[in-house]
Amino acid sequence: MTTFDDRENAFEAKFAHDSEMQFRAEARRNKLLGLWAAELMGKTGDEAAAYAAEVVSSDFEEAGSEDVVRKVVADLAGKASADEIRAKLKELLPVAKAQLMSEF
Repeated sequence: MTTFDDRENAFEAKFAHDSEMQFRAEARRNKLLGLWAAELMGKTGDEAAAYAAEVVSSDFEEAGSEDVVRKVVADLAGKASADEIRAKLKELLPVAKAQLMSEF
């Protein structure tokens, strides 16, 4: 192997790692959003955890986070607007990343 091949492999490995970490951070962010929304709906314990899991799985419907926003807006039934939920998603992403970093 040449130095060029080594560098190429290193960049590919870094890209794969970064992509996986971004996926995990977004999933964690969605879980945190689900727990926040569950609290607004008066859910606690296992019921809140189950709802958070629903929110996480709703993100697999389409690219981006609009599928999550639509689900939570519908479920909250007027307790929070789409803009408030988008703002909460932005607020929770650094929290999710920090949680992931503390686990490694």
